[in-house]
Amino acid sequence: MRKAKKATKKKAAPKKRVAAKKKTTNKKVVARKKAAPKKKVAAKKKAAPKKKVAAKKKLRCAGKTAAGKRCKRFASGRSKFCSAHKR
Repeated sequence: MRKAKKATKKKAAPKKRVAAKKKTTNKKVVARKKAAPKKKVAAKKKAAPKKKVAAKKKLRCAGKTAAGKRCKRFASGRSKFCSAHKR
């Protein structure tokens, strides 16, 4: 069997003191300045791959064949004609 507990009175918790409310005066509402927008830090750019320089195109001969068609040979040096049409 259990023993019966004696009825005891609980002590009341001490009352908390409430601080007196301070009187507030009507203050002017001041608009806050908007913060300047933060500058975005640009990420370091990777170096662009170097473009390949195309080889100089060989110039076709400007001469005409006996049949009247354009010559298919390449021009020699700085000339615009091949060795056959230089003559």
